[in-house]
Amino acid sequence: MSDCGTRAVSVIGFIGSVFSPWYKWSGRKSPQNHVCINVATYGPGGRFTMTDRGRSALRQTASRLEVGPSSMRWDGERLVIDIDEVSSPPLINRICGQITVTPSAISGVELPLSPDDAHIWRPFAPVSRIAVDIDRPGWQWTGEGYFDANFGTRALEEDFSYWTWGRFGTSRGATCFYDATRLDGSELAAGYAFDPDGIATPLPLPPKTPLRRSLWAVARETRSDPGFTPHQTLSMLDAPFYSRSAVRTKLDGDIVTGVHEALDLRRFRNPLLKPMLALRVPRRGKWCFS
Repeated sequence: MSDCGTRAVSVIGFIGSVFSPWYKWSGRKSPQNHVCINVATYGPGGRFTMTDRGRSALRQTASRLEVGPSSMRWDGERLVIDIDEVSSPPLINRICGQITVTPSAISGVELPLSPDDAHIWRPFAPVSRIAVDIDRPGWQWTGEGYFDANFGTRALEEDFSYWTWGRFGTSRGATCFYDATRLDGSELAAGYAFDPDGIATPLPLPPKTPLRRSLWAVARETRSDPGFTPHQTLSMLDAPFYSRSAVRTKLDGDIVTGVHEALDLRRFRNPLLKPMLALRVPRRGKWCFS
């Protein structure tokens, strides 16, 4: 998020694009044949790009991920992201530029999201700075950054019905919450405070507090000190099964703003949703490096 709070960006590298209808229709047997670098910008002139590409568009090394014309690389001190993507309908534009994420430290936290470790959350750098330089007016800014990863060996909807996640910058570093309801009815509830040295401290969890539903009426909740009503400060991404937004809440007596996500996997399982997604997630299976 920008320091002024009016703009934000998210970039996700997928090997096995979990929200791609093309990956679902393929039977999810070959994740390397459904790769993507998803770029979304939020604020004035915001755009969304998510192109599902085939295995010919994938190159990997220990420190570099290339998917078609975009890439992520770790240079030992920062994550450098070069983007060259085309946004989805109805606002079709090319988005080019560079984003850098500079961690204050690397965290050692790794949280299993399911009892058999089929799903793992790895918050590499919860306390970071971000610099954005995208080729359009107003899209050169700096702000708070965050860098994590999720790994899984099964589809999300096979194990979960709903989850929320949030990362909030604090005066002492950052606080992250992960809450999920599994299909068997069991619950995941985790919270960590991260200091600038990457040290993670498990938190006593403040109560869950409802947020107003998203534009697509996705149910939302976050953690907050008792007596405070969290609220959205910036709309980012609204889909029939997913919401991402900037949310203001109160933690340990401090008013903080961070990025919040809610994911309704009961809705995502609906097969009628997949053709709608295909309009926003084009398939380019034959892309090749020149």
